[in-house]
Amino acid sequence: MKAARIALLVALALAPLPAAAEMRVTDGYLDIWNDKGGNVLQMVRRRAELARSSRPIRIRGVCDSACTILTTLPNACLGPKLTIGFHAPRIPGSTIIPPLVDQIMGEYYRNGIRREWFGGWNRSLSINRISAREYVRLDPQAKICKRSKRPGRKK
Repeated sequence: MKAARIALLVALALAPLPAAAEMRVTDGYLDIWNDKGGNVLQMVRRRAELARSSRPIRIRGVCDSACTILTTLPNACLGPKLTIGFHAPRIPGSTIIPPLVDQIMGEYYRNGIRREWFGGWNRSLSINRISAREYVRLDPQAKICKRSKRPGRKK
């Protein structure tokens, strides 16, 4: 049983990420657009790099799956129109939910998001989508990004 768990974790660690999310610098922020998630262990490494950068980060568009662990970065805010999707981590191309990976993801969640995660989202094969505002309602430590001023716009 222990060997099977290790094999599953290795498979997850070696699975490729989907096509990278669009990342660009705008108004001094690193904007992460439409991140569909992917390999959890690779996203943990990416999260550590983003945290070390201390650059302000805006998560915008869609943030699904492994991307959701970026939402609690201390230097991140959520775009006001962001949609966030949670589902059970799976071995790529299967419905197999590997052991332990949901625990790794759960370590990055707080408050009501953490309760929802361990309350069933971590075992759900279908995606559970919420808005940025609903996310903040469940995790008041999260922040909605302030709207950027458009060029030429008066205060």
